[in-house]
Amino acid sequence: MYYVDGFPAREVASRFGYTYRAFTSLVTSFRRKLLTDPRDSIFFVENTPGRKVSSETDKCMSVIIDMRKKYYSVSEIKVALDAMGHSMSEKNIYNILSADGFSRLPRRSKLARQQLEKVQAEAEKSFPLSFVPESFKSSNAGILMFLPLIRRYDIDRLIAGSDYPGTTVIDKSSSIMCFLALKLGNRRRYSSDDTWCMDRGMGLFAGLNVLPKTAWYTSYSDRVTAGMNHSFLKKLHSLWLRHGLLGDTANLDFTTIPYWGEATHLENNWSGKRGKALAGMLAVLANNPDSGLIDYGSADVLQKDESRVVLEFLDFYRAGDTEKVSKLRYLVFDSKFTNYENLRKLDNGKVKFITIRRRGKLILERIDNLPASGWKTVRVECAGSSRRMLRVYDEMVFLKGYDKD
Repeated sequence: MYYVDGFPAREVASRFGYTYRAFTSLVTSFRRKLLTDPRDSIFFVENTPGRKVSSETDKCMSVIIDMRKKYYSVSEIKVALDAMGHSMSEKNIYNILSADGFSRLPRRSKLARQQLEKVQAEAEKSFPLSFVPESFKSSNAGILMFLPLIRRYDIDRLIAGSDYPGTTVIDKSSSIMCFLALKLGNRRRYSSDDTWCMDRGMGLFAGLNVLPKTAWYTSYSDRVTAGMNHSFLKKLHSLWLRHGLLGDTANLDFTTIPYWGEATHLENNWSGKRGKALAGMLAVLANNPDSGLIDYGSADVLQKDESRVVLEFLDFYRAGDTEKVSKLRYLVFDSKFTNYENLRKLDNGKVKFITIRRRGKLILERIDNLPASGWKTVRVECAGSSRRMLRVYDEMVFLKGYDKD
């Protein structure tokens, strides 16, 4: 007997087109729902056909919709979900977006993709990988191609034996590889866009699940001293020499690193890129034109010490050169890199140099008075298969301070 009109179960089932067993199953399910939540609306419920939405999809749906509203592609959304520990295919992501009315994104340039609005999504905390088999999506897997090169030249061992600090969770090797991952991934302003810390591929490069957040980089940088950097540069220099990656020529130049905060404690240095003097740090870089390696660098140059930098680089180079005769033969720098007195010291040290004579009012007047017959045209090869035509006047002059012609 059941609740309505006292009819037996077999008669009710027959009247409404059910089998006896199907009807008793419905009654059992109904009673179970009443016991679970008597207040729930279980009358006149229409069951939708097809697969039920999983709890995993429910968790990810808001993130997927939010990222697409900010013009992230399906593959970019997949990378973020993998970093947050959610397992979802690109097909499923596409179906969710289609069901919500989103169309395909138009083709975008690399610059447009880099200027996407920041997504407020919580990534996992960084921790060392145990390297168990797993699969995930990455937009920066290309940087993994550098790992064989790092191993080939023993740079990983050099990092492990350096003076750089580690942290409680991230050791020194992974710490330095975190910085290298951002550099190789072309992340110029990593503080304004932190979606890279949700990319499993970049984390794998450093031996981590994901790269640490922006605050970690700032905190770690505060612990690194100039002495640590200089010591590591010396070891790298010896490594490049041992593998024959440094030629007999080095290009030297200053560059200004602008500081946009309260800069009363910093000197004003000329920035050729911006065409004006800016408060910032004056840095020097030494580049090998044959291999393209940056062999030397220092970011704490004071204006009063500018002229001595060329001699400091020479000492640095020769300290790591195990050969009796130094391989370095030529230096290339601009007219204001050092003074004429130090040029004489380079000459006495059997190091040749190419530079430009310092420009002054008297030089301009002399150029105006040179005979037109002495000028000749020279074609100079430039980068990118381009050429420049220059007018050249060749003569010997005596330089005060250099004391030679």
